[in-house]
Amino acid sequence: QVSDTSTKTYCYHCGEDCEGNEIHFDDKVFCCTGCQTVYEILKGNDMCTFYDLDEVAGLSQKGKTGKFYAFLDEPDVAQKLTEFTDGERTRINLHLPGIHCSSCIWLLENLHKLDEGILQSKVNFLQKELNVSFLEGQTTLRQVVELLDRLGYTPAIQLDSLDRPEKKAVDRKFLYKLGVAGFAFGNVMLLSFPEYLGLDETIDSAYYYWFGYLNILISLPVVFYSARDYFVSAWEGLKLRQLNIDVPISLGIVTLFVRSTWDILSQSGAGYLDSLTGLVFFLLTGRWFQQATYFNISFDRDYKSYFPIAAIRLGKNDEEQAVTLDKLEVGDRILVRNNELIPADGTLVTGKGSIDYSFVSGEAVPVDRKAGDYIYAGGRQTGEAIQLVITRRVSQSYLTQLWNDEAFTKKRELQASGLADQVGKYFTVVILAIAFASLMYWVNKDIDTAINAFTSVLIIACPCAVALSIPFTFGNVLRILGKKQFFLKNTAVIEALAKIDTIVFDKTGTLTISGNADLDYRGRDLSDKEKSLFLTLTVISNHPVSRAISAWLSGVPKLDGVEAAEEIAGKGVRGRIEGQVIRIGSAAFLKEEGLQVLGRAGTFLAIDEQVVGSVQLTNAYRSGLQEVIHYFRDKGELYLLSGDNDAEAERLRPLFGGDYFLRFNQSPTDKLEFVKKLQQEGRHVLMIGDGLNDAGALQQSEVGLVVTEDANNFTPASDGVLKADRFRLLPLFLEFSRKSIYLVYWAYSLAFVYNTIGLSFAVRGALSPVIAAILMPLSSVTIVLFGLLSSTLLARRSKIDKSHS
Repeated sequence: QVSDTSTKTYCYHCGEDCEGNEIHFDDKVFCCTGCQTVYEILKGNDMCTFYDLDEVAGLSQKGKTGKFYAFLDEPDVAQKLTEFTDGERTRINLHLPGIHCSSCIWLLENLHKLDEGILQSKVNFLQKELNVSFLEGQTTLRQVVELLDRLGYTPAIQLDSLDRPEKKAVDRKFLYKLGVAGFAFGNVMLLSFPEYLGLDETIDSAYYYWFGYLNILISLPVVFYSARDYFVSAWEGLKLRQLNIDVPISLGIVTLFVRSTWDILSQSGAGYLDSLTGLVFFLLTGRWFQQATYFNISFDRDYKSYFPIAAIRLGKNDEEQAVTLDKLEVGDRILVRNNELIPADGTLVTGKGSIDYSFVSGEAVPVDRKAGDYIYAGGRQTGEAIQLVITRRVSQSYLTQLWNDEAFTKKRELQASGLADQVGKYFTVVILAIAFASLMYWVNKDIDTAINAFTSVLIIACPCAVALSIPFTFGNVLRILGKKQFFLKNTAVIEALAKIDTIVFDKTGTLTISGNADLDYRGRDLSDKEKSLFLTLTVISNHPVSRAISAWLSGVPKLDGVEAAEEIAGKGVRGRIEGQVIRIGSAAFLKEEGLQVLGRAGTFLAIDEQVVGSVQLTNAYRSGLQEVIHYFRDKGELYLLSGDNDAEAERLRPLFGGDYFLRFNQSPTDKLEFVKKLQQEGRHVLMIGDGLNDAGALQQSEVGLVVTEDANNFTPASDGVLKADRFRLLPLFLEFSRKSIYLVYWAYSLAFVYNTIGLSFAVRGALSPVIAAILMPLSSVTIVLFGLLSSTLLARRSKIDKSHS
């Protein structure tokens, strides 16, 4: 039942519903103490302009726990995160996923008002990065990061941040090649204008021929520098006895250059150098368009992207020392606090473990561990602080072994366009056949006409459409999908999606909403006072069930406090509130407390000596799940692989078509082997998952898609990333990408018309330089415009541009 929105109160800082737990301060309402703290910081520094710039300016601090940043005091860590320092001034660059509006920019660029040691801070909004310069003597890297964390802009600092090279949208050398081609194209076109306008070579012969010589000089770096990659690719393909798309492109470039140079030097014509430089420029522009679209999304991840940078190592006298993970050795004793990640395999020596392995195994329910038990890396402690003795180094732990499978080391073949190469192979054979047929036909009649026909066929039929249509059409498709939070790795993924005949889903975090389970209560009706008692007790626990109960009872007020509160990890919580003993926990826990427990399994609620009811959590599935499943069932066989137990089998069986298509209790290795088995049967597999337990299967499959709550957070290596709130739109996105392939076919048809017209002149030896100079650039421009406009129009007709979560 949805409550009336008119009764809701909203946080002054972040704009979220306070859910009955509002905090009143300074005549304003806040949803949590974190939001209140940020407001106090801003007010204390006369920076409340922050709230005037945007309706929902702040980030929610609800449920946010302070992070431990002592490791940033380590010189080795600080050095690797520092861009520049002269001992006095230091500059750092931090990735802040939380940047979202103009208020964020204003606040982050005024950090000097909050810390006098900060000299300057500049925001790169598109890349969500903050560049900070500060004085070493007045503040430190750690203090800057802690300030950002308190403000709600927690920097994304993982282990791979220490080793990751700077990421560029496009390689600098490639930009040089593009720049050279663009410069040459513009100048050759300029020098060719007199010819276009009818300059009489007999009257103005000096200008006519000197313009030609200059064009040769300007074109040399285009052929031998800008176009070099096409020659290398063509040669590598020929060595493997393969005719890839770069073979006819290279033939066209060489023929254009040789024929043009001969015409100009022999003073028999103006050549085709404007067409040559224009072709290379358009080819490189298409490649740039494709590469620059999604450079900010990292699709190739390893375990370092998931791990934090440091851990707390305990000395002989239990003194705490923050060390980077690469310095942890076997036998070291480490401290893991509530909600912290376990960085390496080890044995539990102190404390009671409640380990959430959901991101590694897919199992949503935390598992209890006691002293002496073995604990694997990648889990997250959800209870009291524990101590572990490391038995394997980070690089040798169970989690990192997921990347040792051949699925992670095999070379991916999705970089080049198979469609373009396939068309290019037949295109090359046909064009060469026509060229040599023209040569043989004319050679006995007129040797000049024979050479002219042969070279003209190769020039006019250069496969610009094949080369340009895919990067511009598919590149625009990637851009459109990216605006809707569906990011594909490259254009080849679009082609691979069209061949899919088998779809494999993960469950936890993919079909279900992480951290959002439905609560089913059974028992007698609770009064508002009793609800307040249980709600008040849940505040001492961070267990998922306690959080779910707290959310369920959010409509009632909390009481003043809990006396003698205690949480028994893995069992339950108890405390005295207003003279009554309140307990929440398992059946075993309540029996140990001397209470009689009857009925079904679950988590039980008790007041004094009486059990009043029980709750069970059931997964909350994503909006539109049924429509998504039905869409994929029409496309091929559909399977579910889950690391969780089969508690949800009855609910999922009708969707997937029976028990045969459901696999529960699957380890990461089981998922990987299942995908391999399908491929051995000749299937083309699409794997859709979300966590490390899916990483091997995602890599092994023809296409791996990751569903993530935040596209900036960690995702396993994949071919695509889908923002979780767009899950129900997945069929719409995939249909759009599938139909875009037909646009390429239409572009090929359009190019076929051009080539037919041009070849009809070429084979007769009647193709003049002016016609070729006009026809080739016009063909290239037409293909580029067709690709961009047709894909944009298709998005509108598919309602992609109007889709929203």
